[in-house]
Order: sequence, then C-alpha cells, then structure tokens
Amino acid sequence: MPAATPREEFSAKKQLAKAGEGRCSRRLFLCFEKAHDKNGLHVYNKIVKMDFTHIFKEADAIRQIEILAPAGGRQQLEAAVRAGADAVYLGFGRFNARRNAENFDADALAQAIAYCHGRGVKVHAAFNTLVTEEELPEAEKELAVLAASGIDALIVQDLGIAKMARECAPSLPLHASTQLTVHNRSGVKMLRELGFQRVVLARELSLEEIRSICSSTDLEVEVFIHGALCMCVSGACYLSSVLGGRSGNRGLCAQPCRLNFTTGSREYALSLKDMSHIQHLQALIEAGVTSFKIEGRMKRPEYVAAACHACRQALEGLTPDMQALKAVFSRSGFTDGYLQSQRNLAMFGTRSKEDVTAASGVLKELTGLYRQERQSVPLVMNFTLQKNAPCVLTVSDSTHTVTKSGDIPNPALTRPLQKEDIQKQLFKTGGTPFFIKEITLQAEDGLSLPLSSLNTLRRGCLEELLAQREKPVPHTVRPFAFSPGKHTPKNPSVRLRVQQYAQLKGISEPLRVILPIEEITAACLQRFPDAAAEIPPLVFPGDEPAVTAHLQALKALGLRYAMCENLGAVAMAREAGLIPLGGCGLNILNSAALAAYEALGIKDITVSFETGERNLAHLRGAAVRGALGYGHLPLMRMRVCPAKSAQGCGKCSGRPALTDRFGIRFPMLCSNRKFTTLFNSVPLYTGDKLLRGADFFTLYFTFESAEEVRRITQAFSRGETLSTPHTTSLYFKKLR
Repeated sequence: MPAATPREEFSAKKQLAKAGEGRCSRRLFLCFEKAHDKNGLHVYNKIVKMDFTHIFKEADAIRQIEILAPAGGRQQLEAAVRAGADAVYLGFGRFNARRNAENFDADALAQAIAYCHGRGVKVHAAFNTLVTEEELPEAEKELAVLAASGIDALIVQDLGIAKMARECAPSLPLHASTQLTVHNRSGVKMLRELGFQRVVLARELSLEEIRSICSSTDLEVEVFIHGALCMCVSGACYLSSVLGGRSGNRGLCAQPCRLNFTTGSREYALSLKDMSHIQHLQALIEAGVTSFKIEGRMKRPEYVAAACHACRQALEGLTPDMQALKAVFSRSGFTDGYLQSQRNLAMFGTRSKEDVTAASGVLKELTGLYRQERQSVPLVMNFTLQKNAPCVLTVSDSTHTVTKSGDIPNPALTRPLQKEDIQKQLFKTGGTPFFIKEITLQAEDGLSLPLSSLNTLRRGCLEELLAQREKPVPHTVRPFAFSPGKHTPKNPSVRLRVQQYAQLKGISEPLRVILPIEEITAACLQRFPDAAAEIPPLVFPGDEPAVTAHLQALKALGLRYAMCENLGAVAMAREAGLIPLGGCGLNILNSAALAAYEALGIKDITVSFETGERNLAHLRGAAVRGALGYGHLPLMRMRVCPAKSAQGCGKCSGRPALTDRFGIRFPMLCSNRKFTTLFNSVPLYTGDKLLRGADFFTLYFTFESAEEVRRITQAFSRGETLSTPHTTSLYFKKLR
C-alpha cells in the first residue's frame, strides 16, 4: 500500500480522535471526506485506502493506557464516558470514601454498569473505607450486590474486606486503595502476595520513585494524575476524626486541613493546591504506569468531562487545555511538586474568589464535551445482497455477533444500488457508541433496495448488539465462611513507645519498649531483650535498602521484633528475619482484618485508635491485640513540611507547630527531613478508664522528658487520673 499523504494522514488522525481510541483496521482505513456538491448537498467524496501503520501503532499504545474517571452520580458517569474515559470508579452503599456523594443504589448501579459496558468502559467500585466489627454482615451484603452486578474491580483499603472479597467473589479483581499507604517496592510486594491485581500508589511519589516501583512488579500500577491533594501522605489522615468525629478513613472527611492553620506568619499551612500531571502522561507511561486516575467524586460533570478530555488530548499527542481545567476548578492553580521532587511552599494554595467565579465562563462550553455519544466501539460489518433473497447484515464487536435479515431487493428499473450507497448508509452510526472498523460487501449488480431498508437493518443490528453488550456478567458469589472464635482478654500489660532511648531513664520494670530503629543499640537490647524497632512509617524507594540493611544489622545484635505501620514495613521486617508487630497505622477495626494480618505472620497487633471501646471489646480471633493508652496522637504524616521556610528545611528553630483559628497549638516532629508528623494538641489518656478487650496498652511518648515518661507510666499502671489536660479521643465516642 502507498504511504499516506499529509492531507490523508490528517484526515485519518481526525477520524482517530473522533473515535476516541483509534480502534481502526490495520488492513483498511475508510475515511469519508464530507463536502458539498453544486446543489449544496452533503456528499462523501472519497474513500482512502492507505498505509497508516505508524498511526495504528500509536493508537494501540494509547488503547493500553486507562483513563479512570470519577463518577459521583449518573451525570458525572455519562460525562466521563462521553469525554473519553476508559473506566470509571463509583460508590455504592455505605463503605466508600465519598459517602456524601450522590453515589448509586442497586438499580442505579445495574443501569450504570450496563451503560458503561455497552460502550466498552469498565466500572470500578470503591469499597475503600474501614469497617467495624458490627458492620461486617452489612459489608458482606453490599459486597454480594457489587459482585453480582458484574463490576470489573473492587477498590479496597481494609484488608478484612479484601479477605472477604477473595472468599465471597474469587473472580472479582482487587485494587489496593491509595489509603493503604503503599509508597515503596516492599508494599507492592505484599499486595501481590495478598492477591491484588492493581496498586494505587501514594500521590506523594516522584517520577523516579514511581519508575522504581513499576520496574519491580508485574502488578498494574495506577496513579492519580489530576485533582485534590491531601496534606497527609496517601490521605491516611486522622485530623477530621480526632477534631470533629468524622473519619476520612470511613468516608466522611470534613476537610479541616482547608481551614486556617498558621505557622509563623504563614496562613492556611495545610492547604495544598490541586495536583495535575496531565502534561507528564508520556513520562508516566514510560515509567510503567497503566492507569491514570482523576480525583473528584464530589465534582460536577463539567469538571469530569474537562479532565477526561485533557487526558485524552495528552495521550494523542495534542496540547491539553489547562486553562479550561484551571477555570472549572483549582486552588490558585496546580502543582506537580511531588512528581518533580520539588517539595516547597509553591505547592500550597487556597480556593480564591477568582477561582470560584472563573468556572462560570467555561461551564457552558464544557458541556459540549459530553453532549453526544462518543463512538469508541469498533465493529466489523458484513453485508450480503443477492437476487431473490433477503439482504443480510452481520455486525460483530469481536465478542458479540448479531445477524439480521432485511427486505428482498428488486431488479433495478433505473439506477441500481451502488456499493458506495450501501457503505454510506451502513456507516451512519451517529448517536450510538459504535464506529465501523471494517466492512465487507457482497452485492450483486443490477439490484434496487430502498435506503430506508438499509437504515432499518443497520439500526436493528446495532440496537441488539448494544443490548447484548449491556447484559450483566455477574461474578459467582459465595457466603463468607469466617469463624475466628471468641477472644478472651488477658490481664493487660503496659508497653512504652519512646522517641529517644534517653526517655527510658528511670524505667526499671521489665517492659516491652518500642524505639525508632536509629535508637536501638546493643545496650538497649541487653536492658530490654524484647524491645521492638519501629520501622519508619514512611520509607520511600530510595531508602528501602538502607532501612533493610539497618534491620539486619540490629538482628545480628539480638533484635527480634519490628513494629510495622504499613504493609511495606511488614515486608521489610520479614526480609530482615524479624517478627513483625502490627502498629495502629494498619487501621484494624474488625476481626477479618485481624485474621488477614495474622496470615502475614503478625500475631501481636495494635488496633486503630479510631476504634470505639465497644468495637474493641467485640473483636474476635486469637491474635494478641492492644490499644494506645497514652500519647499525642499522630494525626498526619506529611512529605512537604508546612513549617518549611524559604531558606529550606532545617532552618526552623525550636519545636515547630501549627496553630488553628482558636489559638490551639499542634506540635510537629521532623523525621530526618524525610517527613513531618503533626500531632494532636493534647495527649490521649485512658489509665483511669475501663477499656475492655485489650491485652496490652501502649504509652506513646514523643516530646515528654524522662521524668514525665516515668510519672505517666506509673500513673497509668495504678489507674490514676492524669492532672494535666488530656482526652479519651474516640474510644468512648461513636465514630461516624
């Protein structure tokens, strides 16, 4: 075949863009140029048969990359599909991270899946909140509905729900939510062991870190490329729950970080700009990313359409309209700071009055992006026209095939039916999700057939084909056969977690102590043989080898235990030959999650401090479980420091802190310039309360002196009331 001329190539690219994904025949590309004849009527003046091999290769590469769009409701879902999304994610029932979105009931879910599947778009269901013990039966019912509906994937944060899904619906693919805080190769390794198909990486990773993770795994890798940024790494934040009783981990974040927290003269020190990596999609593809996720299940349809369209443009090598994106929603513009390893004050921003008013100028225009069907499903057609027999049309999408018979042709009395006439009518797929990839005509000469008959035949085939595509393909659902047994609490013991070894001065009791890995020494292990090394809660890919080597060196000194706050830490502990202990960062609220972590070798677990006393008391299973009994709760772990000055990290003096609008001070602690932790203003204390169900209590010391550590430990052990300001946090409240 001859090479395409520039004009012909341009026409082909136009058709590819119109089709969305460029699913065109390698053997034949049919390009109809619409023009006007001398009477002003529209005509199709030529059919081009050329070699567009390089364009097809580009289209194939695009097709393997997924644009994943948010669908807070039906309008957003349709906007996403028509604007170019390959998949959508939505919420159903109670257990999704945007419970205040419109979301979907059972009927709306079935309709949404039918609509999407008919158009070649996948549906991922967000089941990405933490679930309490008493909610497990309801969660099982919702999971059964989702599986039976035929969804394409389940997005999960709670490993108890992951365990339930694997047993109840083993064919349902599992995607690990970003709230599992997976930010290194070790975490991805654990997800593979747990049977996940895809990981949604933390938003706080650089391009090189993403590349490192992708090169280490065969799991699908998904990253957020546009939308809101949480200040806390992976959104694993407790600020909303501790301050207002509304848990972000349970889908009801009140976004207190957008309020005016100050540090020095800086205002709104926890409010980041929205992220946008749309202009870096090609680099992310080269790094190994296969799914690009747009944040925004609480956003309007125009936002969803604009973001999908911009992504599609970027993938097709066009220049996306970033100004329209900024106008429809932004917080003083966008940032790509994490991706570019530029964590600085330029990343911070708030939603200004100008940001709000800018949307009014673009909303009407943006509705045009999703007003019409997007023709994205390629079809192969075969049409037969013979004398004395009904005409026959067969259409196929490679999975479904429909064949219908039409009218019997008559001998032509004047002008016989031409192949160009047949092609023109059969190519009229407007208003449907289909376009013709290839057509074969077997038509005898000298016959006549009304064009209306061809139109009727085409419409009938396409309608039936769409109906076939929309039929649900449910996953087999089985009951959750889970019997962990009753837990009998022991007489609770006390453990000490300290920030520095020097804080243990004056402690003589044979207690288990937990210290950061850099504070563990041979002398410490001789004094406290059961000491546990706390693996940093955030270990990014570049630091993994050093942390693992450090753990191995400590094991050679006699260390046996490692405290783990996430799945990556569990993998590093096991690799170093240490016994993993589960920290409260694992966010365990139910016995199924307890069992899931037990299966990973963790027999000693601290439950989430978002649990209530009743929930703790009703946890089943054999695992030793404990709770925090004292401490300034770590509310956020942040990779960009809100106290960072223009001169750079390490220039702040004294103990940095944030102050809220009421003048309350929240202390912060920098961890070797790797990340910063924000703590609650007053410590938790339950020494004088009856907290049922715990086998041990951990006293979590950070800023306290050795004398304060000794005094508070004694008071807690004796059940005394603490005279200084403190809180019982969420243990005796009903968490929403």
